[in-house]
Amino acid sequence: MPAPTQCTRFNFRTFRWMQTMIFAIEEINRDGTLLPNITLGYKIYDSCSTPHHALKAAMELLGNEKGREVAGFSGSVCHGTVPVVIGDGGSTQSLVVARILGVFHIPQVSYFSSCACLSDKNEFPAFLRTMPSDFFQVDALVQLVKHFGWTWVGVIAGDDAYGRGGANIFADEVGKLGACVALHEIIPKNRAQDAISSIISNIRNSRARIILVFALEQDAEALFDEVLRTGLTGIQWLASEAWSTATVLSTPRKYHNILQGSMGFAIRHAEIPGLQTFLHRLNPKNTDNHADPFLVSFWEEMFQCSLAVPAEGQKNNSQGKPPCTGAEELKSITNIYSDVSQLRISYNVYKAVYAIIHALKAMRSCVKGKGPFLLQSCPDLQNVQPWQLLHYIKHVVYSTTIGDEIKFDENGDPVAMYDLVNWQFRGNEGIEFVIIGKFDETNTALNQKLQIQEQNILWNGNQTKVPLSVCSSICPPGTRKAIRPNFPICCHDCVVCAAGEISNQTDVIECERCLPEFWSNDERTACIPKQVEFLSFTDSMGITLLVISLFGSFSTCVVIVIFSCHRSTPIVRANNSELSFLLLISLTLCFLCSLTFIGQPSKWSCMLRHTAFGITFVLCISCILGKTIVVLIAFKATLPGSGVMKWFGPAQQKAIIILCTLVQAVICTVWLTVDPPSPHRLMPRESALVILLCDEGSYVAFGLVLGYIGLLACLCLFLAFLARKLPDNFNEARLITFSMLIFCAVWVAFVPAYISSPGKYSTVTEVFAILASSYGLLCCIFAPKCYIILLRPEKNTKKYLMTRTG
Repeated sequence: MPAPTQCTRFNFRTFRWMQTMIFAIEEINRDGTLLPNITLGYKIYDSCSTPHHALKAAMELLGNEKGREVAGFSGSVCHGTVPVVIGDGGSTQSLVVARILGVFHIPQVSYFSSCACLSDKNEFPAFLRTMPSDFFQVDALVQLVKHFGWTWVGVIAGDDAYGRGGANIFADEVGKLGACVALHEIIPKNRAQDAISSIISNIRNSRARIILVFALEQDAEALFDEVLRTGLTGIQWLASEAWSTATVLSTPRKYHNILQGSMGFAIRHAEIPGLQTFLHRLNPKNTDNHADPFLVSFWEEMFQCSLAVPAEGQKNNSQGKPPCTGAEELKSITNIYSDVSQLRISYNVYKAVYAIIHALKAMRSCVKGKGPFLLQSCPDLQNVQPWQLLHYIKHVVYSTTIGDEIKFDENGDPVAMYDLVNWQFRGNEGIEFVIIGKFDETNTALNQKLQIQEQNILWNGNQTKVPLSVCSSICPPGTRKAIRPNFPICCHDCVVCAAGEISNQTDVIECERCLPEFWSNDERTACIPKQVEFLSFTDSMGITLLVISLFGSFSTCVVIVIFSCHRSTPIVRANNSELSFLLLISLTLCFLCSLTFIGQPSKWSCMLRHTAFGITFVLCISCILGKTIVVLIAFKATLPGSGVMKWFGPAQQKAIIILCTLVQAVICTVWLTVDPPSPHRLMPRESALVILLCDEGSYVAFGLVLGYIGLLACLCLFLAFLARKLPDNFNEARLITFSMLIFCAVWVAFVPAYISSPGKYSTVTEVFAILASSYGLLCCIFAPKCYIILLRPEKNTKKYLMTRTG
């Protein structure tokens, strides 16, 4: 058989809790107003903070020879026994006890068991507590993580129901915020150095700077001993309420460097008047307390002396402690037992006692016939049944002396209120627990459950700046987060926003696309107006076309001057000088009309450019058509004195030109009236430019203009082709044929090029087609004539021109 387990290490903190219960009971007995003529008693068992001893104590309570319904940790009312338990402190112990007491519906009120699992009334129907559930503490911790923007947080838990349960809930809730748990470790109960060293190594490797320790103070102490030994620094520790105000960690100076700046939630503290005096009054020399084994152990541990009389001839007892002198006074020693500046758990014990007393008061105030039970009868205070008291405790509502309202919800949990404490080092004064905020579960207005005074916080390393804890660096404005494959969601890369998209905040998931008329700046942090683009007189393309256009019009004017100076020569007269001059003037207009396509489009320029282009080109082609008809008819009239030419005299030629041009003018007029060309802003999403163009308006009208020009050009080409082999040394029909071939080739190629050209280059294509076809006409028709006039004057004779060559 294994040896029986023994309790070790006297705990002054839990002894203070026990004394607080005794103080509350004696205070109620002295007062006599809550339960007049009733004296309360108590019976105490030590669970040694282990499930084994807690279970043993519960079995002893249930097996009491005075009655199977008797329960401990509280005492007698008159001649009966109050069936209620106050305890246990730890969640793991309470889980064991609550399962047994729940079977018999014996109420159990815990003052320090916070495990959320104990809120399950199906499994623990008789369990209540004055300690808030870990579910609320975790909610507060999650709100804290959210408030400071931490996304890479480590969790270290004690190996018990309290630590594992709280840490698991925290990990789940933090994940819902989009944050990640960098590591999740368990402190073993045997506190083996190798296992804890492995935890420290994992903390270093995780690069997490915020670590939550969800554990009892004994487990936390073992962890921080190893942290101190390995020299781990730079960690901002978050404390669960189990050690957030633990004197055992805050008093030894060895922890000050690593725990200075720690932060955690602690249950609300309060002052209990008269408690410190009561604590200092204890003395085992008093007759009433001499037989109390707890008090004897306490006294011997406090003063490191022995109350037992040493054997004859020995100076010390068997344990090597000197005998107590009797002059020891508790007032002379300051430790966790007598420290009443942070009464938190003790306050919970105090509230638990008064909750039971108010339940008894409610039972006593019951009026027969109005009771809450099936038989419409009131409980008998001389024989209180556990299930009756359980009902009254569940429904108890009272206010403490400091104004706190105490009641239990349907899960047996109280209202959750926490103080947010910050460990601040005060030099010789040691660590001070500074309250820097609070968490009130009832304050749901505007989601203000958590309130923090950030200006009062001192972080680890005596810093005032909020520490940063992220898996990846914060993505600055102008970038977005891109999740790394096979990594937690908090680990990401920062990718520059695409062109046309921006992010003006840190850590955005998606970049925001700019409006169509805006584009992102180089930093991708703001949308700026797009640059306006059009075929301008100042850009290189516009200047080039301007020079070509002006050179073409100048060349045409030079030809006009040459023809004017040699208008009496045979070569000028033989080619119908009037039509030649009109053709040259129309070519000059064709060159100049290309200028209307350059510059910022406006309402008038858009209308002018298309109509001027259509009319001038028709005028030009009409002149060529007239010359072609004249040449063809002149050489087909074989009989001298034939009257055919009279039908194609100068008047008829002018009529043909006017009629052809008038048709185009009518088309353009209708176009401008019904659906004229107008300025248009082209704003492609993928471009940083706003392209200013002239929208054609009616595509049908635009097609008719081009089609009409094409029709005249094809007719002119056909007639010139028929006259190409006329037997002149100088055959103008052949020149017209070449010019019309070039003209038609240019405009046939123009259509697909115009459609496929992006932005302003569609305008460039149109201008190029105008200039190319104009140069084709000028060079093919007039260049040979100018060559003969200027360089070969001997051929500029009527005899040479009339000589047949074919």
